[in-house]
Amino acid sequence: MNTFSYAQEIVNELQRSVAQLGAGEAEQMAELLLRSGRVFVAGAGRSGLMGRAFAMRLMHAGKDAYVVGETVTPGIGPGDVLVLGTGSGETASLLSMAVKAQAVGATVVAVTLSPESSIGLLADHVVKLPGAPKEQADGGRITIQPMASLFEQTLLLFYDAVILRMMEETGQTSTRMFGNHANLE
Repeated sequence: MNTFSYAQEIVNELQRSVAQLGAGEAEQMAELLLRSGRVFVAGAGRSGLMGRAFAMRLMHAGKDAYVVGETVTPGIGPGDVLVLGTGSGETASLLSMAVKAQAVGATVVAVTLSPESSIGLLADHVVKLPGAPKEQADGGRITIQPMASLFEQTLLLFYDAVILRMMEETGQTSTRMFGNHANLE
């Protein structure tokens, strides 16, 4: 295959993946974030990068949003929400964050391939995303892409869809959001 054909297949995989999203779980997450206090976002590796993009859009939409681990991130507390993007649901550092967040009265949301995982079972709200784990069993191939690329891409699309739903609910516009965009560059 050439590069264009690979790109076309990635788009096809994403269309199949998005078609499997659970509308109810997504709606519940958007509503939870709308009525929450602050939103804290975390993930490891590329899932963490997708979370950073989500936190940025939440901020653009007027939410107090933070990326866990940044030097300017405040402490989490009651009424706040911790959103964890995790394919496996077993990342030890994310599990520790979930336990600590719940101990102080925050709500934990897991966006994962694995609702039955440690993080999925601990979370107050779970959104199951379709995709493939990092290690795909032979014969059960869902994607041509390496490792968890399909999950990570679906995660970003899902996060952006949640932002659009929140914008719709609040009457937010892209023009108003641009007012929260960085302007020191």
